[in-house]
Amino acid sequence: MDKISKEDWQFSVRTDLAIEAREMIQTESEVDVSGVTVEVEKNPDYDITVTWVKILNESGQKSIGKPIGNYITIESPSMKENDVDASEEMIRTLAKKLVELKQLPDEAVILVVGLGNWNVTPDALGPKVVSKIVVTRHLVEYVPEQIDESVRPVSAISPGVMGLTGIETGEIVQGIVSKVHPDLVIAIDALASRKTSRVNSTIQISDTGVNPGSGVGNKRMALNEETLGVPVIAIGVPTVVDAATLVNDTMDILLDTMKKQASKGSEFYTMLQEMNSNEKYQLIQEVLNPYVGNMFVTPKEVDAVIDRLANIIANGLNIALHPGIELGDINRFAH
Repeated sequence: MDKISKEDWQFSVRTDLAIEAREMIQTESEVDVSGVTVEVEKNPDYDITVTWVKILNESGQKSIGKPIGNYITIESPSMKENDVDASEEMIRTLAKKLVELKQLPDEAVILVVGLGNWNVTPDALGPKVVSKIVVTRHLVEYVPEQIDESVRPVSAISPGVMGLTGIETGEIVQGIVSKVHPDLVIAIDALASRKTSRVNSTIQISDTGVNPGSGVGNKRMALNEETLGVPVIAIGVPTVVDAATLVNDTMDILLDTMKKQASKGSEFYTMLQEMNSNEKYQLIQEVLNPYVGNMFVTPKEVDAVIDRLANIIANGLNIALHPGIELGDINRFAH
């Protein structure tokens, strides 16, 4: 097949994670990406890795295919497991990184938006997070004497999806923002990953906003500072991979095994060694398309995992947004 350009390949590989976009470009070029910096922190006690990708200029934006800004990725295989200690550590890590990403005055008004369809489990992360948020705007407004200064006015909404409401999600959020006048919007959404290993085990935080539905190729009106008039932080978890990604990862394992079995220097070994990963992925998409179409896959235990992830994200937000609330206070404040 004809060799595809790097630009074409970037759009053929579906990922919402800046860390993966950067990894793919660097793997192909084998040099650091211009206009992009990366900082990595590791917590070996809980097997947590935090990667902060900063896209600094238009050169980095063009290379990665993501807007200029900050992208923080928290990864841990423990997110898939019912490990209480690891979950609490991830909550603290998420809260800490949120505070580092956006410093807020104590009186800041925050709107949390849970994107997605609550009727579809892999897409229900946003609504489930909203159900666990400590909402206080009504209390600050109507019974201020019962609220201390360490609690910020926070409101939350799950606007649903266009298929349920008939209204563009961005239009709903725009209308709420125009009435509530928040200082910050935090949008939670399900994403798509390029690697099966990152499904349900990765949280991405960014300050560049979000395109609802982008994880499954249904790009809608963007929620960002340009469209809403206020800063937007996006929090997402990859809950699905497309079928081509699943087949691609399986082929990688198969090819590695075949390389070990093939004789070095043979024509077959040379063909395997020179197979371009870009071309391989494109070929898989073309072969699968007539049979499975635009299929997305999620693990069978997604129900329990989504509940666990929603708890981690919601409690991380509760701690970050309310300076007076600590992890031990969550059950007392949660509704």
